[in-house]
Amino acid sequence: MRPVNLIPADQRRGQHAAMRTGPLPYLLLGFLAAVLVGVALLVTADNQISDRKAEATRLEREDAVAQAEVERLAAYVQFQAVHEQRLTTIASLADSRFDWERVMRELALILPADVWLDSLNASASSASGVEGGSGSLRGAVPGPALEINGCATGQESVAGFVTALKDIDGVTRVGVEESALPELTAGTVGGGGGESSGCQTRDFIAQFKMTVAFDAAPVPVAEGEGEVPTTVTEGAEEASGEGESEAAGGEE
Repeated sequence: MRPVNLIPADQRRGQHAAMRTGPLPYLLLGFLAAVLVGVALLVTADNQISDRKAEATRLEREDAVAQAEVERLAAYVQFQAVHEQRLTTIASLADSRFDWERVMRELALILPADVWLDSLNASASSASGVEGGSGSLRGAVPGPALEINGCATGQESVAGFVTALKDIDGVTRVGVEESALPELTAGTVGGGGGESSGCQTRDFIAQFKMTVAFDAAPVPVAEGEGEVPTTVTEGAEEASGEGESEAAGGEE
């Protein structure tokens, strides 16, 4: 026999019981759940935005502090640069100094007895050449050089003097611009009644002009080159003053 449920449909219980109110409560619950999720997402996003703003504010504040520190230390950096540049210039000037005393001493030692000097010019560079020197040959030597005018008892003595000059420490070359005997004409030197020219008092005396070059020596810094700027910012001056005060305090 087939069982028959005699309970009215609106009073039945269980999975086969009919819905009394329909799907509206479930739709309402779904809507509320969606609203709750949206609110949660909105609150989370708002919290993230607030955190990002706070972090941006903190970074801006740290950047401002770092920038202020950089500006404060810039004076020390500039002072250090000026200090190093001055040290470099001083070292360059010290290296470019030429020991003329030694050269003169050695020249006196190697000067032959049959050679005597009429004039001697020493210059550290071609730009600082002394007026009255041998001229063209000196311009070809950028560094220190001697310009020698004198006389010798014959051309062989001149050649011997050139060889002796090369024994001076630092001499790289000796250039002879002129070496000539007096013109033997009637009434001139050697004839007993003429006037002599310079140190040529006899017809066998040769007058010479020569340039002694020291090419291996450093060329001195020209005027205006390597000068250290004297303009220092107020901050650098303060840094210098603080550094000197600290040094003075350390010495005490």
